[in-house]
Amino acid sequence: MNRIVRVMFLGLIVGTMISCASQKDQSDNLRGEGNPPNFMMLLEEMDLNDDGKLSKEEVQGPLLEDFSKIDENEDGFITEDEFEKMSKTQRPERPQRQKRQGNPRHN
Repeated sequence: MNRIVRVMFLGLIVGTMISCASQKDQSDNLRGEGNPPNFMMLLEEMDLNDDGKLSKEEVQGPLLEDFSKIDENEDGFITEDEFEKMSKTQRPERPQRQKRQGNPRHN
């Protein structure tokens, strides 16, 4: 009986690990190569304080370089509306995904 419980528990752990890995692969493939990220993807990666907008301190790469162009109302934040107003030709290319230090979601 005890052995059956251990085998079931081990199976549950392995199944959970496989499921988590599969979900990560699916989220990585949503964007695909050459497609720009959507605002929700950027929030997931960069919004350290979970306020639903991106400050200059939170962004990196080309988004940081073009921050003043994107922040139309000059309030120091990029909102979803401001991000969506950028035309696809103006949208900065997304650098290779890197984990940010200090972001508890990636540690």
